[in-house]
Amino acid sequence: MKKTYHGSCHCGAVRFETDIDLDKGTSKCNCSFCSKTRFWKAFVEENDVRMTGGQENLTEYQFGSLTIVHSFCRTCGIKPFGRGETPDLGVFYAVNLACLEDLAVEDLLSAPLEYQDGKHDSWGETPSEFRHL
Repeated sequence: MKKTYHGSCHCGAVRFETDIDLDKGTSKCNCSFCSKTRFWKAFVEENDVRMTGGQENLTEYQFGSLTIVHSFCRTCGIKPFGRGETPDLGVFYAVNLACLEDLAVEDLLSAPLEYQDGKHDSWGETPSEFRHL
């Protein structure tokens, strides 16, 4: 069941809320970006993320296939989410679970977790090694 969470960057300049069903799972990826940032995310639909402040403080970064727009706070550098679009998912957000202020650690740890092999563009596959993610 979806629950509304409130999130922000480290300095609090960027604030948002999001509706997430943790029972649908979370993920970590071994692509060059996610592995360097240890990005633990949940995918949500386009309308499930709402800015509550600081949108003007966001800056963007893209790389590789340019499928995802990574959004960062200009002040503290934290990435609260990325936004993308694929034929399979349509428009989606990948929400940084570490930015959710009211997500209980117990709830995060009990959520299903999958690993994606983005390093080899095999998103539906589990990488051979993922302990470092």
